[in-house]
Amino acid sequence: MIKAVIFDVGGVLLRTEDLSGRRKWEARFGLKDWELANAVFNCPAAEAATVGRATEAEVWESVRQQFNLSQPELVELRKDFWSGDRFDDSLLDWVTSLRGCYRTGILSNAWGGARKFLAGHPKIVAAFEELVISAEEGVMKPQAEIYARAVQRLNVLPSEAVFVDDVLVNIEAAQKAGLFGVHFRAGMDVPGALKEFGVA
Repeated sequence: MIKAVIFDVGGVLLRTEDLSGRRKWEARFGLKDWELANAVFNCPAAEAATVGRATEAEVWESVRQQFNLSQPELVELRKDFWSGDRFDDSLLDWVTSLRGCYRTGILSNAWGGARKFLAGHPKIVAAFEELVISAEEGVMKPQAEIYARAVQRLNVLPSEAVFVDDVLVNIEAAQKAGLFGVHFRAGMDVPGALKEFGVA
Protein backbone atom coordinates (compact mmCIF):
# COMPACT_ATOMS: atom_id res chain seq x y z
CA MET A 1 0.00 0.00 0.00
CA ILE A 2 1.34 3.42 -0.96
CA LYS A 3 1.92 5.70 2.01
CA ALA A 4 4.06 8.44 0.43
CA VAL A 5 4.14 10.43 -2.80
CA ILE A 6 7.41 12.08 -3.84
CA PHE A 7 7.83 14.62 -6.63
CA ASP A 8 10.65 16.09 -8.66
CA VAL A 9 10.47 19.88 -9.08
CA GLY A 10 11.95 21.08 -12.38
CA GLY A 11 10.00 19.74 -15.34
CA VAL A 12 7.18 18.44 -13.12
CA LEU A 13 5.97 20.89 -10.46
CA LEU A 14 7.81 23.81 -12.06
CA ARG A 15 7.94 23.97 -15.85
CA THR A 16 9.27 26.43 -18.39
CA GLU A 17 6.03 27.40 -20.13
CA ASP A 18 7.30 30.53 -21.93
CA LEU A 19 10.61 30.11 -23.74
CA SER A 20 10.81 33.62 -25.19
CA GLY A 21 13.34 34.85 -22.62
CA ARG A 22 15.72 32.01 -23.38
CA ARG A 23 15.15 32.16 -27.13
CA LYS A 24 16.15 35.86 -27.11
CA TRP A 25 19.60 34.99 -25.77
CA GLU A 26 19.97 31.90 -27.92
CA ALA A 27 19.40 34.08 -30.98
CA ARG A 28 21.93 36.60 -29.69
CA PHE A 29 24.56 33.91 -29.10
CA GLY A 30 23.80 31.98 -32.29
CA LEU A 31 22.63 28.94 -30.33
CA LYS A 32 20.02 26.35 -31.23
CA ASP A 33 16.86 25.80 -29.16
CA TRP A 34 17.66 24.48 -25.66
CA GLU A 35 21.41 25.05 -26.01
CA LEU A 36 21.34 27.91 -23.50
CA ALA A 37 19.69 25.70 -20.88
CA ASN A 38 22.27 23.01 -21.64
CA ALA A 39 25.08 25.54 -21.18
CA VAL A 40 23.67 26.64 -17.81
CA PHE A 41 22.65 23.30 -16.32
CA ASN A 42 25.44 21.08 -17.65
CA CYS A 43 28.51 23.24 -17.17
CA PRO A 44 31.07 21.92 -14.63
CA ALA A 45 30.11 24.60 -12.07
CA ALA A 46 26.43 23.61 -12.28
CA GLU A 47 27.24 19.94 -11.85
CA ALA A 48 29.32 20.82 -8.79
CA ALA A 49 26.55 23.05 -7.40
CA THR A 50 24.05 20.21 -7.73
CA VAL A 51 25.96 18.26 -5.09
CA GLY A 52 26.87 21.26 -2.94
CA ARG A 53 30.43 21.77 -4.14
CA ALA A 54 29.84 25.16 -5.80
CA THR A 55 27.51 28.10 -5.26
CA GLU A 56 24.80 29.40 -7.56
CA ALA A 57 26.87 32.58 -7.96
CA GLU A 58 29.77 30.48 -9.22
CA VAL A 59 27.48 28.84 -11.78
CA TRP A 60 26.39 32.18 -13.17
CA GLU A 61 29.94 33.52 -13.15
CA SER A 62 30.89 30.53 -15.28
CA VAL A 63 28.04 31.37 -17.68
CA ARG A 64 29.14 35.02 -17.75
CA GLN A 65 32.66 34.03 -18.72
CA GLN A 66 31.50 31.50 -21.28
CA PHE A 67 29.47 34.11 -23.16
CA ASN A 68 31.74 37.09 -22.37
CA LEU A 69 28.98 39.10 -20.68
CA SER A 70 29.19 42.23 -18.57
CA GLN A 71 27.69 42.10 -15.09
CA PRO A 72 24.57 44.06 -16.18
CA GLU A 73 24.13 41.68 -19.11
CA LEU A 74 24.40 38.72 -16.76
CA VAL A 75 21.68 40.20 -14.52
CA GLU A 76 19.43 40.55 -17.57
CA LEU A 77 20.21 37.02 -18.76
CA ARG A 78 19.41 35.51 -15.36
CA LYS A 79 16.10 37.37 -15.21
CA ASP A 80 15.14 36.27 -18.72
CA PHE A 81 16.31 32.70 -18.15
CA TRP A 82 13.84 32.09 -15.31
CA SER A 83 11.07 34.38 -16.57
CA GLY A 84 9.07 31.65 -18.29
CA ASP A 85 8.96 29.22 -15.35
CA ARG A 86 5.54 28.51 -13.84
CA PHE A 87 4.45 26.33 -10.95
CA ASP A 88 1.62 23.89 -11.67
CA ASP A 89 -0.74 25.28 -9.05
CA SER A 90 -3.53 22.80 -9.79
CA LEU A 91 -1.15 19.87 -9.25
CA LEU A 92 0.12 21.46 -6.04
CA ASP A 93 -3.46 21.90 -4.82
CA TRP A 94 -4.07 18.22 -5.48
CA VAL A 95 -0.96 17.18 -3.56
CA THR A 96 -2.07 19.40 -0.69
CA SER A 97 -5.37 17.50 -0.62
CA LEU A 98 -3.43 14.29 0.04
CA ARG A 99 -1.88 15.60 3.25
CA GLY A 100 -3.10 13.67 6.25
CA CYS A 101 -3.64 10.51 4.21
CA TYR A 102 -0.19 10.32 2.60
CA ARG A 103 3.29 11.56 3.41
CA THR A 104 4.43 14.07 0.80
CA GLY A 105 7.96 14.93 -0.27
CA ILE A 106 10.13 16.60 -2.87
CA LEU A 107 13.26 14.96 -4.25
CA SER A 108 15.14 17.41 -6.45
CA ASN A 109 18.52 17.71 -8.11
CA ALA A 110 18.99 21.40 -7.37
CA TRP A 111 21.50 24.04 -6.33
CA GLY A 112 21.94 25.30 -2.80
CA GLY A 113 19.36 28.09 -3.01
CA ALA A 114 16.51 25.69 -3.79
CA ARG A 115 15.12 25.35 -0.27
CA LYS A 116 14.85 29.12 0.20
CA PHE A 117 13.24 29.48 -3.24
CA LEU A 118 10.70 26.71 -2.62
CA ALA A 119 9.90 27.98 0.87
CA GLY A 120 8.89 31.26 -0.74
CA HIS A 121 6.05 29.60 -2.64
CA PRO A 122 3.05 29.11 -0.31
CA LYS A 123 1.59 26.22 -2.29
CA ILE A 124 4.85 24.27 -2.06
CA VAL A 125 4.85 24.82 1.70
CA ALA A 126 1.24 23.65 1.92
CA ALA A 127 1.79 20.58 -0.26
CA PHE A 128 5.07 19.10 0.98
CA GLU A 129 6.33 18.13 4.39
CA GLU A 130 9.84 17.04 3.39
CA LEU A 131 12.29 18.50 0.87
CA VAL A 132 15.31 16.42 -0.11
CA ILE A 133 17.65 18.57 -2.20
CA SER A 134 20.78 17.18 -3.79
CA ALA A 135 22.99 20.18 -3.00
CA GLU A 136 22.27 19.70 0.70
CA GLU A 137 22.74 15.91 0.54
CA GLY A 138 25.95 15.78 -1.47
CA VAL A 139 24.42 13.10 -3.69
CA MET A 140 22.01 13.36 -6.59
CA LYS A 141 19.59 11.35 -8.67
CA PRO A 142 20.04 8.74 -10.06
CA GLN A 143 22.33 7.64 -7.18
CA ALA A 144 20.58 5.07 -5.01
CA GLU A 145 21.50 6.80 -1.74
CA ILE A 146 19.33 9.85 -2.34
CA TYR A 147 16.20 7.70 -2.80
CA ALA A 148 16.99 5.90 0.43
CA ARG A 149 17.28 9.21 2.24
CA ALA A 150 13.98 10.44 0.82
CA VAL A 151 11.97 7.47 2.08
CA GLN A 152 13.78 7.55 5.43
CA ARG A 153 12.80 11.21 5.91
CA LEU A 154 9.20 10.31 5.19
CA ASN A 155 9.40 7.28 7.51
CA VAL A 156 8.15 4.82 4.91
CA LEU A 157 9.56 1.76 3.19
CA PRO A 158 10.66 2.13 -0.45
CA SER A 159 7.80 -0.17 -1.47
CA GLU A 160 5.36 2.25 0.19
CA ALA A 161 6.43 5.25 -1.94
CA VAL A 162 5.76 6.38 -5.49
CA PHE A 163 8.06 8.88 -7.22
CA VAL A 164 7.16 11.22 -10.10
CA ASP A 165 9.97 12.59 -12.30
CA ASP A 166 10.29 13.73 -15.91
CA VAL A 167 13.69 12.07 -16.43
CA LEU A 168 13.37 8.38 -17.25
CA VAL A 169 16.78 7.38 -15.83
CA ASN A 170 15.72 8.83 -12.47
CA ILE A 171 12.53 6.78 -12.52
CA GLU A 172 14.45 3.62 -13.41
CA ALA A 173 16.86 4.28 -10.54
CA ALA A 174 13.98 4.82 -8.14
CA GLN A 175 12.47 1.52 -9.20
CA LYS A 176 15.80 -0.23 -8.66
CA ALA A 177 15.84 1.31 -5.18
CA GLY A 178 12.45 -0.31 -4.49
CA LEU A 179 10.09 2.63 -5.10
CA PHE A 180 7.29 2.75 -7.61
CA GLY A 181 7.80 5.27 -10.40
CA VAL A 182 5.74 7.47 -12.70
CA HIS A 183 7.50 8.99 -15.71
CA PHE A 184 6.01 12.46 -16.07
CA ARG A 185 5.35 13.83 -19.57
CA ALA A 186 3.76 17.09 -20.69
CA GLY A 187 -0.02 17.00 -20.38
CA MET A 188 -0.04 13.94 -18.14
CA ASP A 189 -2.96 13.44 -15.78
CA VAL A 190 -0.86 12.93 -12.65
CA PRO A 191 -3.77 12.21 -10.27
CA GLY A 192 -5.02 9.65 -12.78
CA ALA A 193 -1.58 8.04 -13.06
CA LEU A 194 -1.20 7.83 -9.29
CA LYS A 195 -4.72 6.47 -8.89
CA GLU A 196 -3.40 3.30 -10.54
CA PHE A 197 -1.26 2.88 -7.42
CA GLY A 198 -4.26 3.41 -5.15
CA VAL A 199 -3.49 7.08 -4.44
CA ALA A 200 -6.68 9.11 -4.30
